[in-house]
Amino acid sequence: ELQLVESGGGLVQAGGSLRLSCVTSGFAFDDHTIGWFRQAPGKEREGVSCIARSDGRTYHADSVKGRFTMSVDRSKNTMYLQMNALKPEDTGVYYCAADAMGGSCRDGMDYWGKGTLVTVSS
Repeated sequence: ELQLVESGGGLVQAGGSLRLSCVTSGFAFDDHTIGWFRQAPGKEREGVSCIARSDGRTYHADSVKGRFTMSVDRSKNTMYLQMNALKPEDTGVYYCAADAMGGSCRDGMDYWGKGTLVTVSS
């Protein structure tokens, strides 16, 4: 029932910026924990950024702190990931996700988009 669709990926040079978008089916963001994940070639999927329902705070992976910002636009049923100062290590497929119960960012997600590819060249 809850669906998410990512967009905004592409090819950028190191130091550049991209903004990813995730359009949802219109659920109430405040009732769910939402986040962005990525999977680099040959690596496991990892959490990038998360807004926790439990405390309402935004969390980021150490590798992206100070460079990435997650936000939501409730009027458009959309979440965003603003990525600045991109590095080749940021290359991967980026997924938006949401949980069902509004748990912590350490818990698993229940709903996933299909992903959008971000490639950062050096």
